[in-house]
Amino acid sequence: MIDRIRVNQILAALPSKEYQRLRAQLEPVVLRFGQILYEPGAIIRQIYFPIDCLISLLTTVDKRHSLEVGMVGSEGMTGMPFVLGVNNSGVRALVQGAGRALRIASAPFRIEYDRSRPLQQALFRYTYALMAQISQTAACNRFHDAHARLARWLLMTRERVGADEFAMTHEFLAHMLGVRREGVTEAASALKRRGLINYQRGKIQLLDVKGLMASACSCYPIVQAAYKRAQKAA
Repeated sequence: MIDRIRVNQILAALPSKEYQRLRAQLEPVVLRFGQILYEPGAIIRQIYFPIDCLISLLTTVDKRHSLEVGMVGSEGMTGMPFVLGVNNSGVRALVQGAGRALRIASAPFRIEYDRSRPLQQALFRYTYALMAQISQTAACNRFHDAHARLARWLLMTRERVGADEFAMTHEFLAHMLGVRREGVTEAASALKRRGLINYQRGKIQLLDVKGLMASACSCYPIVQAAYKRAQKAA
């Protein structure tokens, strides 16, 4: 059995009895890079609790352009509209970092959610934190420079995958940050010249986390503070 304390914070917040009942219906899965879990408007049939993978929440425009508005790692869960009583996804959920997750079909999850007050409370707190992240990301995409946004994005990714190195192409980053590929190359090159990161063959390595924190925009500590407030409310 996977140790919930080390893998997913929502599951870790549950009392043992509540967790064991839910765990009996959770299926371990490995998610691959670039895998699409939901499309906008599609019915949510599966709920995912990330372990060491990373899932991007993308809003799409004209079926051609997309922009990341949020990310979900081991601190959270995908399929939040389902928790709010809506069966359809409002975003595209795309696996940004391959890895493990626990999956449950939406129907049995609904039963467990309705009967478990601790699960409801954990997801209420996470909903608050995720909403704060999404709203701050929207402002960040509008007002902050690409290199500062990239530094923020790299730090948030690091926190969720628990590693200083992960797979990522410039093309994929362009979709995440809503800029042209040339803009990503320029921002990444600036961070590389300063010795903060290194990248080659589709991989990015973080070399100086403190330096990245100094380079990141103010949105990074704001989002961090929102998650800490949610945790303290437990």
